[in-house]
Amino acid sequence: MAHSHLTPKISPTAPAERREVLERAFTALREEFGLGNGYPQDAVEDAERAIAALTLPAEDLTGIGFVTIDPPTSTDLDQALHIARDGEGYRVRYAIADVPAFVAPGGPLDAETRRRGQTLYTVDGKVPLHPEQISDSAGSLLEDQVRGAFVWDFRLDAAGEVAAVGLVRATVRSRAKMAYAQAQEQIEAGTAVEPLLLLAEVGRLRIALERERGGASLNLPDQEIVTADGGGYRIEAAPPLPVEEWNAQISLMTGMAAAQIMLEGRLGILRTMPAPDERSLRHFRRQTHALGRPWDGEIPYGEYLRTLDASQPRQLAILHAAAALFRGAGYTPFDGELPQETLQAALGAPYAHTTAPLRRLVDRFVLVICHALANRHEVPGWAREALPALPALMASSDQLAGRVERASLDLVEAALLAHRVGHEFDAVVISGSRPAAGEGNGGERRPSPLDRIASSQNGGRTQDGGARPAADGDHPSAGDADEGQGSGAREGAPARGERPPFGTVQLADPPVTARCDGEMESGTTVRVRLVAADVMSRSVRFELA
Repeated sequence: MAHSHLTPKISPTAPAERREVLERAFTALREEFGLGNGYPQDAVEDAERAIAALTLPAEDLTGIGFVTIDPPTSTDLDQALHIARDGEGYRVRYAIADVPAFVAPGGPLDAETRRRGQTLYTVDGKVPLHPEQISDSAGSLLEDQVRGAFVWDFRLDAAGEVAAVGLVRATVRSRAKMAYAQAQEQIEAGTAVEPLLLLAEVGRLRIALERERGGASLNLPDQEIVTADGGGYRIEAAPPLPVEEWNAQISLMTGMAAAQIMLEGRLGILRTMPAPDERSLRHFRRQTHALGRPWDGEIPYGEYLRTLDASQPRQLAILHAAAALFRGAGYTPFDGELPQETLQAALGAPYAHTTAPLRRLVDRFVLVICHALANRHEVPGWAREALPALPALMASSDQLAGRVERASLDLVEAALLAHRVGHEFDAVVISGSRPAAGEGNGGERRPSPLDRIASSQNGGRTQDGGARPAADGDHPSAGDADEGQGSGAREGAPARGERPPFGTVQLADPPVTARCDGEMESGTTVRVRLVAADVMSRSVRFELA
């Protein structure tokens, strides 16, 4: 499932002072979260020994024309794809980087990857799960390089349903590294190689099947922060390209197949998420009415989300508010007895993480378990024994990733507004200090997830480090905001325990969501004034104009 990305693009001709402020803020963010210490030497040496001793799988699939489709600057390439016609249906081969070949169980690299849990992405780069010798070189499915891989082999019928699936360890070679925009352009022009042209067909079929299952996605725009030549910053945003969703559907199909193999084998670990409760659905329904694009509940919420246009401020605000429906995702291990809950509600099916082993810890174990079960081999003891510990390891990593992502977005929004203090903006009230007329909640204001985001930008804290939406529907649950008022009373300030009225607003330009002080009603259009914006503290504050 698509999600929002933030990437810096610092113009070399921008004023030096502005470049330096942004670079200092990036450095401070990394230091705050302990992200700048490099990779431990013993783990790097462990990786280098594994690379030197590597033996590629005997099965040779280098004759198959795999391609990778990723952001243009990516070098940690987990997946390579090949699709061909197969009678009236399709044969999809999906190669996943053979990361287990590089990680000796119980060694220094194994220990360090368990500590990290996943690759973390900041505004100015990444903190990799594995040393770059593996993640960006020996383990990556780079163009024209022979690599080991787990190759999923799907036979699909004419409707895109999986008719059969196999999984082998093999040697592969990617023919081309495609960027999303490049792949989309070639598909639309009809000049793409057959696997890409067929990706469009299969992707559309799989999207149709997802809709039939009642699946839902949050397709937020990709964003770049750009320093302007004349000073200041701006965000360049673009909605995900169709090829990104088609490509994601292949990954989702693979994750669902992995879940089914493990359920049938009664051993493994699922990515589960409950359906949204009725209270969350009622609150979201009220927000959609307030924001002028009502959802009446007659169609599934996933179908409703597909109708939204993220380039429109009110509809973008609804997409952000929908994050409250994607809460409670976690990892569910099992060995022998099947778990009571197996569903990933946003997908409408059981699901497992298995397609990003270079960037996410749990995928390494899922790949090894699925390969053993699919080929009726004994599951390695090290993989089986790790299952009980994986949920806590991944939860800790997810929480850190959420805090880093939220802090990165706070930094970006402060940078966008730093040179515009005192300016006024048009905004839509997402969540007001008063409910919209007809909301029928007796005047009691229920905090929204967007309040918690805005609160964090102004010195508040979430109880569990709640985050913005993340990949494939995995949305950490946000806690109630703690406003952090301090103990000293101010003259004319509300009494201790009372909060001054505030709401959450969505600006149209720049596309910023933030807290705004004052009495306001959900769904209304207001004029707001920027009171403060500080890049180093990653804080912004608005008031009603």
